[in-house]
Amino acid sequence: MSLVKHSLWGNSLLSDLFDDRLLGPSRTAAVNLKESEKTYDVEIAAPGFEKKDFNVSLDNGLLTVSAEKRTENEENEKKYTHREFSYSSFSRSFNLPANTNEENINANYVDGILKLSIAKTDNASGQRKKLIQIK
Repeated sequence: MSLVKHSLWGNSLLSDLFDDRLLGPSRTAAVNLKESEKTYDVEIAAPGFEKKDFNVSLDNGLLTVSAEKRTENEENEKKYTHREFSYSSFSRSFNLPANTNEENINANYVDGILKLSIAKTDNASGQRKKLIQIK
């Protein structure tokens, strides 16, 4: 398939030090890429998120999927306050092939999997900026 993955996180000494063995599961979402006769299909494993947590955009042929979730819980008792918070995020980007139909990109989030279906076209179109709605 012609889709090319680019990590926005990049590699650094810090990311090497804080690997999965210390922090648990990776913060980079797992991706499946498939090509059929009429579409490019992208499946991103992102359990624990809600549709509103995602941002899917297209800018000059670069499809970017990101998500961010923050939660806070606080319990106040007589002599103490117990407070917990969590933060999860990821971002993945893909260079789309020239034969994609940018007007026909569908996104659907069900059971922790974000599915994108990108229609193919016979004509290479000019690249534009676009937000994709998740159903």
